[in-house]
Amino acid sequence: MTTFVSDLAPRLLWKHFDEILTIPRPSGQEEAARQYVLGLAERKGLPVRRDSYGNFVISKPASPGREGAPVVVLQAHLDMVTEKNSDVQHDFTRDPIVPRREGEWVKATGTTLGADNGIGAAAMLAALEADDLVHGPLEFLFTVEEETGLIGAGELDGSIVSGRLLLNLDTEEEGEVTIGCAGAANTSLSLPVDAVAPPSGVTALEVSVTGLTGGNSRMEIHLPRGNALKLLARSLYAVSLERPLHVASFTGGGKHNAIPREASALVLVPSEETAAVRAAMEKEGEAIRAELQPGEPDVHLDVREAPLPERAWTAAAGRRAVALVHALPHGVLTMSQDIQGLVETSTNLAAAIQNGAFEILLSTRSMVDSALRGARQRIRAAAELAGASAEENKGYPGWKPDPHAALLATFQRLHQSITGAEPELKAVHAGLECGVIGDKCPGMQMISFGPRIQGAHSPDERVHVESVERFWKLLVALLEELAK
Repeated sequence: MTTFVSDLAPRLLWKHFDEILTIPRPSGQEEAARQYVLGLAERKGLPVRRDSYGNFVISKPASPGREGAPVVVLQAHLDMVTEKNSDVQHDFTRDPIVPRREGEWVKATGTTLGADNGIGAAAMLAALEADDLVHGPLEFLFTVEEETGLIGAGELDGSIVSGRLLLNLDTEEEGEVTIGCAGAANTSLSLPVDAVAPPSGVTALEVSVTGLTGGNSRMEIHLPRGNALKLLARSLYAVSLERPLHVASFTGGGKHNAIPREASALVLVPSEETAAVRAAMEKEGEAIRAELQPGEPDVHLDVREAPLPERAWTAAAGRRAVALVHALPHGVLTMSQDIQGLVETSTNLAAAIQNGAFEILLSTRSMVDSALRGARQRIRAAAELAGASAEENKGYPGWKPDPHAALLATFQRLHQSITGAEPELKAVHAGLECGVIGDKCPGMQMISFGPRIQGAHSPDERVHVESVERFWKLLVALLEELAK
């Protein structure tokens, strides 16, 4: 055990975090961490309710005289992201995390620290163990496999949770309170495309869009960044209205949450039209380049001759493929009416590949479930018009911000009283466990807050020591206030 960690204040919280550092807990391998938490519940004589996936709830009775207060649920996940520097020897399934102090911070030695969400879990364990806190009836909900896609929360049996006031302890910025997140779901389209030998008397041109910035569609979809698939389809469609253009293939993009940076197509044109088509494509490229400045300084549309393929899409199949990509939505669809500057609904047209058929992947996000459903229906409608089939995954629900919720008002009042400042209201265009838990437990009021953690999911992860003490003080005060 690393003495300097357990000597920090508040000592009970840091004692548990120090123990957590010694327990391997990659996603899907949380059993040792589960047993540590369940061991504390057993020593305290507290009842436990489990679901079939590994999530569980520990109940703690109210302080004397506070039995009539509403049940408050504290929630954190047990797993951590396991990343290390290449020169570090570390087995996350066996070796303890080695912490070190750097001024005002605690970090690990060449690995992720696991403060995300280990500090939140340690705060729950401290509240579970402490006998001197004032609170109403409490439930401590521990989930698993959060870091690999909210899997544990997605499998949660909501019947093991009775409370309807939830404090999620998984926010990484002090002075903020998170009150909403996006749900997300993917749609895969498949367009049948016939392939034949190319016609005679044609020249093959490869048209490519490169040099775009790309980015994460969760966090950067609202920025003025181009989507290579959309820009290429737009250029091909525009030129095809004026010149004979036979699209023989089309591909680009990759991961569902990455904005495509590159895309390319092979087009067949009558040999006598080669120069005119090239000039028209380059003109479209210059228009796009000018349109995207200064946000995309390096975007480039390139046209060059290529060898004739042995097989090529039919001209009709190529037209349908390009028209479909051009018609599909991408980017911000609506902005939030609750939080200024926040994206509410978006779609990322993420990938297009040739795999027997022309396959397209889209990732859609929204904080409003009905808007998410509507955006996916729009994608399906475009697919139907083009003759493509659509396959939709289940996804996970969003959490619509409610700036007027009573739980939030209580937190804001206490935050102002304790810190001297109003907390900043935040929502994220990404998935959080709150969205999934709220769907499993209808009528739940939720907020998420925590201490200052930087570099989560990387070996640079660190937690600010004094912010943990302030976070604990705020949590203790909130539990007492909610028990009145």
